[in-house]
Amino acid sequence: MIMDQIDVVGPSPAAVDIAGIVSQLAALRKASQTSRYGDGVIPDLPSRAAIVDLVEALVCVLYPRHFGPYGLTQQATDIFIARTLDRGLRTLREQIGRELELFSRDGERGGVARQADEIVNAFAQAVPQVRALLDTDIRAAYAGDPAAKSLDEVVFCYPGVAAIIRHRLAHRLYLLGATMIARIIAEIAHAETGIDIHPGATIDEAFFIDHGTGVVIGETTVIGKRVRLYQAVTLGAKRFDVDDSGALEKGKARHPIIEDDVVIYAGATVLGRITIGRGSSIGGNVWLTHSVPAGSNITQAKARVEVFDNGAGI
Repeated sequence: MIMDQIDVVGPSPAAVDIAGIVSQLAALRKASQTSRYGDGVIPDLPSRAAIVDLVEALVCVLYPRHFGPYGLTQQATDIFIARTLDRGLRTLREQIGRELELFSRDGERGGVARQADEIVNAFAQAVPQVRALLDTDIRAAYAGDPAAKSLDEVVFCYPGVAAIIRHRLAHRLYLLGATMIARIIAEIAHAETGIDIHPGATIDEAFFIDHGTGVVIGETTVIGKRVRLYQAVTLGAKRFDVDDSGALEKGKARHPIIEDDVVIYAGATVLGRITIGRGSSIGGNVWLTHSVPAGSNITQAKARVEVFDNGAGI
């Protein structure tokens, strides 16, 4: 009996058939798994909890003075980074292996371990490059916000910086083929910051999201150097193409290209595979679905206030 194997803290609510609910959920789960995997072995899924811990470890590796343990000396910092990185990469390898097993065919499973090792090795080699890029983002945030009192404050406190740290890690994994792990990292960042950046989005150096809540950046977006976004900006798709069967076509470029030195203000929506030319400024709440040349200044039409005499006098 299922109920005999449960450590019961207290009585269940009256008239609740726990065993019956468990049985129904088991049947639904089996049907779902059969539709996905057939009658074969059910693979282990990546662990979101493990990936949460992994992200925290990697952030500590990148910025140990801010997010590592208190009181690290220079020598202790290097030891801490080495140990934390080693532990994190072991976790990453296990989670990537699970993802690869999930999508591999029977004849390909022998190469999963080798492929996981290759991805982890390539990712590890890229960690210093990620740090170098992030330093440009942090300087851009400091330079772009008069409220910022120091670079350290920016690292500690800015949600846009927290989001881009996690995006640059996720983007590397996405390019290396660990797309599910990358998506999980992106959703962890989304939950923590309110900023939704697909890990496929390509973002160049010195990127700054000010405030940030509600920002959405789609998978095939390309963002140039020194771009600044404000809260509630959407860089999205205008439409979704379908194939002959009516299914959505995946992988097509469908999001905007934002060239260097563009500023997009709060609430603006930029949709489709259009290009926002270098040095342009897109005003708040603008809805834009066509390309604009370099140096453009796009704003809403000015609001008009009219006063009507209803016969009672003004």
